[in-house]
Formats: sequence, structure tokens, C-alpha cells
Amino acid sequence: MSTALDTSSYDTATKSTAPSRNEEPPVDRVFSYQELARLDEALTMSSRETGLRFTLYVGELSTPTRAHAEGLHARSGADPADAVLIAVAPGQRVVEVVTGAGAARRLPDRACALAVLSMTSAFTAGDLVGGIVNGLRQLSDQAGHPAALRAH
Repeated sequence: MSTALDTSSYDTATKSTAPSRNEEPPVDRVFSYQELARLDEALTMSSRETGLRFTLYVGELSTPTRAHAEGLHARSGADPADAVLIAVAPGQRVVEVVTGAGAARRLPDRACALAVLSMTSAFTAGDLVGGIVNGLRQLSDQAGHPAALRAH
């Protein structure tokens, strides 16, 4: 049985000609241990503060990039409705933010677009990790704390 996944996001596919696989560094050399720790901490804190599950994919996306990102989101773990996937394909110059139905109520397209704009500005300056961390902070600030939602 298949069910449709209600997703909402902002696509910034400023796609250019993708480099061949030979031009991308091996995965184990993309991030240092300190950078991986920084990304892990940002993902953990965003998830803890919001009650949403944030996941990150950095690598090549097959075309259409949107469909690939939605597939990754659907397979990202239990309850994709309350999950947010940030997919970054630096070599393709593509950032996809995919939100499940529950997460989309707290993260409208405009909030995702602003986070992506912040990320791509940092990426342009050569700061991949800093861009991702700042994007996560913006998204978690926008989503807010789940307890704050019950107070209203």
C-alpha cells in the first residue's frame, strides 16, 4: 500500500551544469571531525528545541532534484510528517528543503526560503558548514518550541 506524502518546501534549484563524479572529493574528506561534530550538534539542538526531526543530506542529487530530495525525506525515518530534510548538493548548486505535513504547518515556504537564502550566501563565501548551521538555526527559530504551541 502506498500513501501520498504531503510535503511543502522551497526549491532554490539554481542548477548549473553538474560536475562529473570524479571532481567531487570522497565523502570521508568533505568534512573534518570538528565540522561533523558541529553539524551533529546543530541538528540535535534543532530537533530538541522544536520537537521536529531535522535531517541533512550533503551530496549529489539525481534529477529531478526535487523528487530525489522528497524520496530521501520519505525514507528518513519514522514519522516523516514531523521531519525536515535539508538536502545540499554543492557541486550542482542546489538546496532543497523538504518538510512533512506537520512540519510545514510550523515552517511555511517563506521561512524555508529565508533560511535557504542565508545558507546560499554563506556557501558563496565558501562556508558550507556555517551556512548549514545558520540555516538550521533559522528554521528552528521559526518553528519554535512545541510547548509554546500548546499555550495558544
